[in-house]
Amino acid sequence: MLHNFNSGPSILPKEVLQQASEAIRDFNGIGLSLLEIGHRTPWFVEVMQEARDRVKKLLQLNDEYEVLFLHGGATTQFMQVPMNLLGEGETAAYCDDGTWGSKAIGEASLFGNAWVAASSKDRAYTYINKHPEVPAHCKYLHITSNNTVEGTQWHQFPDTTVPLVADMSSDIFSRVLDFNRFSLIYAGAQKNMGAAGVTLVVLKRGLPGHISRPIPPIMDYRRHMEANSLLNTPPVFAVYVALLTLRWIDKEGGIAEMERRSIEKANLLYSTLDSLPIFESRIAKEDRSRMNAVFFLKDSALETAFLEKCKQEGMVGVKGYRTVGGIRASMYNALPLASVQAFCELMKEFARTH
Repeated sequence: MLHNFNSGPSILPKEVLQQASEAIRDFNGIGLSLLEIGHRTPWFVEVMQEARDRVKKLLQLNDEYEVLFLHGGATTQFMQVPMNLLGEGETAAYCDDGTWGSKAIGEASLFGNAWVAASSKDRAYTYINKHPEVPAHCKYLHITSNNTVEGTQWHQFPDTTVPLVADMSSDIFSRVLDFNRFSLIYAGAQKNMGAAGVTLVVLKRGLPGHISRPIPPIMDYRRHMEANSLLNTPPVFAVYVALLTLRWIDKEGGIAEMERRSIEKANLLYSTLDSLPIFESRIAKEDRSRMNAVFFLKDSALETAFLEKCKQEGMVGVKGYRTVGGIRASMYNALPLASVQAFCELMKEFARTH
């Protein structure tokens, strides 16, 4: 049996994989593959509308919000957010809380001024600096809610008088939050929401449209809102897999149940980790991610042997990110508790024999 700890693209519910494979052969019994239908046919318009409606329901968003499914991954949002919200000479505040936050800062600086409101770079991003300094003139504050590479997570969000923008690519739909306090949320689908190829953007309708810079239509949030995410051909298959995953989350008990499972899995892994002196976590305990547990062998010479043992036991995707190293176990919504239990048993056995 394989245990899929990949950080993204990552594990999907088995029933979602089954339903998606059936749709490739014959979508809803119409005699055509999902991959063959036009994106403006009633068949797919219904898929897109249901996906958007389910996002609003699961996140309990009020009527101020628009839901978009776009191309380009979260990395494109590093550019698209400031392109739409940050005018020339204006300033946006950013939290430099990890690899992806740092990249977002670099993109924002191409369109205006990127003010670093808080940073945890001084300790190699092993904690969250929870007290950003946000000047009142800033157009928004950008944070990365969960840092996939480093294994940190915001567990309480800062109070701010400016619009709050969040990259939630690796923890969307995993915990109960007041999502209405955010002015814009974006998330690549390939971790907790579906297959790679589509990005979720949730934003307040009145947020874009206040800058004078010309925006190419394909990058303009307003144009996508007007077209109900059908401005151009969307990634049809990825949107459908996202819809199936959203249905699965709802059927399993919604975000509250995803959070309960997430806490159970993370508590088990971290308690095991802390009990075995052969391993070490360098992350501040209060900032540990429930989605991505990053840790190390105290004796780095044992890392190769540990990864080989993981390979033998079917533990897939546990090698740390290339800039960080070590071990990373990603525990997204679709990962069963049994996989975390098996991984913890492997850790105990490795510690006993080494």
